[in-house]
Amino acid sequence: MNQPKHVLDGYKVLDFTQIVAGPTCTLMLAEMGAEVIKVELAPAGDGARIGPVIVDGRSGYFVQHNRGKKDLCLNAKTPEGLAILKGLVEKVDVLVENYAPGVIGRLGLGYDVVSQLNPRLVMCSISAFGQTGPLAHEPGFDWVGAAYSGVTSMGGEKDGPPIFPMVALGDVSTGAHAMGAVCAALLYRERTGRGQHLDLALLDTYAHYHEASFQMYSLSKGKINPTRSGAHSWYAAPAGVFKGHERYMILIAPLEQHWTKLCEAMGQPELARDPRFTDNEARMNHLDELVATIEDWLHSQPSDDAAIATLKEYHVPVAPILSVPEALQHPHLRQRGTVRTVHDRFLGDMDVPGFALRFSEFPQTLELQAPTLGEHNTEILTQWLGYTTDQVQELERKQILRSGPA
Repeated sequence: MNQPKHVLDGYKVLDFTQIVAGPTCTLMLAEMGAEVIKVELAPAGDGARIGPVIVDGRSGYFVQHNRGKKDLCLNAKTPEGLAILKGLVEKVDVLVENYAPGVIGRLGLGYDVVSQLNPRLVMCSISAFGQTGPLAHEPGFDWVGAAYSGVTSMGGEKDGPPIFPMVALGDVSTGAHAMGAVCAALLYRERTGRGQHLDLALLDTYAHYHEASFQMYSLSKGKINPTRSGAHSWYAAPAGVFKGHERYMILIAPLEQHWTKLCEAMGQPELARDPRFTDNEARMNHLDELVATIEDWLHSQPSDDAAIATLKEYHVPVAPILSVPEALQHPHLRQRGTVRTVHDRFLGDMDVPGFALRFSEFPQTLELQAPTLGEHNTEILTQWLGYTTDQVQELERKQILRSGPA
């Protein structure tokens, strides 16, 4: 028996996804060894192909999210194109799509159709608001889901406008949730032989980020009204952003064992018994005084690095707030592969986020390449579906298949 290349080696995935959320799911499956066929609709393909940075027509944005996938570009609205896709449905284990609800059905590949073609198929639909509900058919992106979930309302100064972080928290997390759901459904299929349809929504995923606010508002009968609170937590102290000599840092010590250690680290153990700071409620009621006390100590230290070193010596949770360039070069992130340098055959070397899952049986990451548009048209049709090269050329002549620049 041949040694598998990774944990999902042998599984086949048909990928109808674009931009970030869906491609994150299928990228993670590819990172685990699944064979992924990315279907791009002619003529333009995935809109991510024009995402920044573009060098000689090649998008780093697209490469980051689509490494390890084979590429098929076709006109799905033709009988020949639909026949190709239905033929592939019969041969794969998983179908992932993140069109707006109803679009995959109008293409002729809704779950009612594909489940008849392949009863063992796991189909995963990823959308902004889900396949059902009053918002289901509204257009939505990451920050729209964040707004509806109440997450956006939690960011910013208390009396200022809400803000959002310039990262794709919802898209990437929804893709990771979808990956987990796919793997669970495959496990269920191995036990029962039955596939199923998975409905993953960005809004549902965003709601999980409320680690405290939903239950606190509910159980307090509205007396506790969670809202944005600027640089510091609205329910725990000290926990937030503190200014040192030259940089900001995160310091979190609301638990009594950490608060006591923080007082000792600052050379002020008596603060732990100060009536203003004896417990979390008292510290929240005197937050401005607490922040000023901690920042005065930070400014009294020789440097920010020295202050952080002292806090770490006392096991107080603290971290410098790194910029993107600083994070890219941090030795921990580099050693673990949290930041990874990959080689693209067109762009050369580039840094990307590493694969976050670790498997003891497969300690090495796979070397994956992102495809050009329609790069594997011939390979897929001849090897998977038994087409001849003449048939493929005829489909290209009729512009049912497309390859080349986006």
